[in-house]
Order: sequence, then structure tokens, then C-alpha cells
Amino acid sequence: MQRPLLLVAGTRPEIIKLAPIIEWLDELNVEYIFVWSGQHYDYELSEIFFEELRTPRPHINLNVGSGSHAEQTSKIMVALEEQIKKIKPSIIVAEGDTNTVVASSLTSLKYGVPFAHVEAGLRSWSIIMPEEVNRKVADTIATIHFAPTKLAVINLLFEGVSSKYIYLTGNTIVDIVNKFKDLIIGKGEILLSEYGLTGNNYILVTLHRAENTDNPQRLENILRALAELSQQYDVIFPIHPRTRNRVIELGMEKYLQKIKTIKPLGYVEFLSLLANCSVVLTDSGGVQEEAFILKVPTVTLRYNTERPETTIHGLNKLSGADTEYIVKLTLNQISYAKKIKSLSIENLLGDGHAGERIAGILKELSEKGIALEEPDLRETPLITYALLDNESNANAIFEAIIGFDKNGELCSSSEDYWKLLARIKKSYDTYILNFKQ
Repeated sequence: MQRPLLLVAGTRPEIIKLAPIIEWLDELNVEYIFVWSGQHYDYELSEIFFEELRTPRPHINLNVGSGSHAEQTSKIMVALEEQIKKIKPSIIVAEGDTNTVVASSLTSLKYGVPFAHVEAGLRSWSIIMPEEVNRKVADTIATIHFAPTKLAVINLLFEGVSSKYIYLTGNTIVDIVNKFKDLIIGKGEILLSEYGLTGNNYILVTLHRAENTDNPQRLENILRALAELSQQYDVIFPIHPRTRNRVIELGMEKYLQKIKTIKPLGYVEFLSLLANCSVVLTDSGGVQEEAFILKVPTVTLRYNTERPETTIHGLNKLSGADTEYIVKLTLNQISYAKKIKSLSIENLLGDGHAGERIAGILKELSEKGIALEEPDLRETPLITYALLDNESNANAIFEAIIGFDKNGELCSSSEDYWKLLARIKKSYDTYILNFKQ
């Protein structure tokens, strides 16, 4: 009897990005068990998204609730292990970079079940960021890597991940935004009227990351910038419960006096406000993606991003937590808004069929049977890495060179590989690593 897949999620972004995969698993009649960790437990942050996305309710709720990173991760691991023992899944699947994801990957490995990481290969290069640690651990452990972009594939390859189960799929967020594009137009008109806003003449804000909310100086700098911008523009801020609590604890409510702070929104409502704003200020990775798809100018309230594709053509600018720089970049992005809307831009995040691809691959691997593999190095016990300084060296050992062509297929020769690098360098010259002898 074929064993089911085990899908694990626990936060709002995970519901959103797993929804297209679940839809296609149902379409393909693939058996799965959906487990909810309970990392997000507020109604606005979880339940409402199941309703809007028409995603089946989880079969199992672990109800782990809040806690420190270590406490939350360990609770999920212990509770999930019990479910793995009962269900005996063929593959465990999780999406993103949360404590739920790292707990799922670790528990999968400890119990000997292949782990599939959706959104593999994203890197901000900031090790102080909890999400960066989570996704690097998950990618190291994963057997199957669903990489959303070519840069994500390259990150995985440079980290030594085997190309055997790396799949360039696109990002499922494109599937979702495309699905709701028509709906958000009508919803936007209603919301603008409700909040007294004028289309393309207000600033939308989201703020929730620990590096901003847990650092009083950073938080104050950002709020000070918002207060300054609110003197010129309407600013609407669907405020995360955690962020609101921090603002109150630190006595910073004065900065929000002229800002429309509202409770967290449902997904369609949020996309509607996003599609109609002049610029979005955010520290969310998902909002950077959604804004890029909708061609909305973005200022990211961080010093780095794991979505560098969104910075192409200047759609997304990184401000950090510098008050003056946030204000400057925001005003610049507002003036750039009309030009951005008119740009003809390739969607580097995918074509809107990621969910279908991922579900198809999971079906195939599950039916074929996939297991953790022990490498047989009896004849070749030495594994080495080498920096190649020219094309002739690559030609000498071309079988060890891995690359992907423009269609996302594995390159068949070293010539294809070097053409790939040249193409990447032309498009992303800022992100090419130059090794010095």
C-alpha cells in the first residue's frame, strides 16, 4: 500500500504558499495528511486564510502555541514525531523558513523519512536572522529541493547540494496572486472607500521581524520615519499583534498618531490594499514578492533580502532601519511609481504553475519510492571541491560541473555551463562572486 505524504505548516505565509500545491495534490488524487503546528494561532493569522484560499482544514493540529525559538521548535519536533510514527509517510513536505520548517526537517531526518523543502535555496546571508538559520538547516537536511528561482538553484549548488533532486519550479506565490488578480480589483474599491484612501496615493506598511521589533532603536527609527511620511501621505499599517505589543511596551505610540493602524487583514484584502498603494514599506519576504508581481514600488526595512530578484529594475530598495534613508527612498519610489507600472518586466519568480509542478513531482517520487540514501564511497572515498580559474580546467572535468540552462534543465556540457554563467553575470552582475587567488 502506498504511504501518504505528510504536509506540515504552521504560519500564514505557509498556508498561502502551500495552497496551490494542495490544490494540485487533490487534482492528481495524491493521498496526503495535512498537519498544522499551531505556530500561528490568532484567527487573523491563520483561520481566515484557510477560508479565503479554500484550503482544506488540517487533519491534525499540534497546538504548540508561542514560546522561545528553542521551546517552539522542540515542541513541534516531539509532537510531530508521534504523528510520523502513526502515519509512516513516504515524504514529509514543508515550505519556507519558520520554526515549523526547521522542526519538520530535523524530525524527518531523525526518523529516516525524506524531507522536501518548498522554497529551497533562498539566502539573505545574515546569520543573525532566525529565518536564515532555519532555511539553511532545512536545505542541508532536505532530500528534495524545490527551488523557486535560478538564483536559489545556484545557491544550493554552491553549497554542495546534490543536483539529483533539485527542481527549479517557480514560486507558488505567483500562482496565488494570479488567481486573485481579478478579485482584488473590485475589493480594492470597497476598501479604499472604507478607509478613506485614494488609489495610488497612500503608503502601506507591514512590520513584524524580530530584528526590527525586538531592537528598540531600530523600531523607533522606523516608526519615526513613518511619522514623518504621515505628514505628507496617508499611511495605513495593518499591525501585527507582536509589533503592537512592542510599541506599547516601549511607549512609542506617539509615532502612530497620524497613521491608520488596523488589525491584520485577510489575504484578498491585503492584496487589494497592496495593488492600489503608491509604495509599500515592509520587512516581509512574501510582501516583497507580491509587490514585485503586482509592480508596486517597495522599500524593504532590512539591510539584506533573500529575494534579490525583486531588486531588479529598482522595484525594491533596501533601506535598513535608518530614518532619513527610509524617508528618502520612500519618496523616490513614489516618484518612480508610474514608470514602474509601465515597465515590461520578466517575472523572475515564476510563471504561475509552480504548484502543479511540485505536486506532480511529489506524486512521481512517492509512487516510485524514495528513501534516504547512504553513499557508497568504497571505491572513491575522497570528496573534494575545487575553484576553477578558467574554462580549460572546466573542460578537463566537465562531468563534475553542474548547471541549468535557460529552460531550467540540467546543462549537458561544460560549454552550456559557461554560457549559463555568462548569462547570469549579464543579468545579475551585482551578485556574481569573484574569487581572488
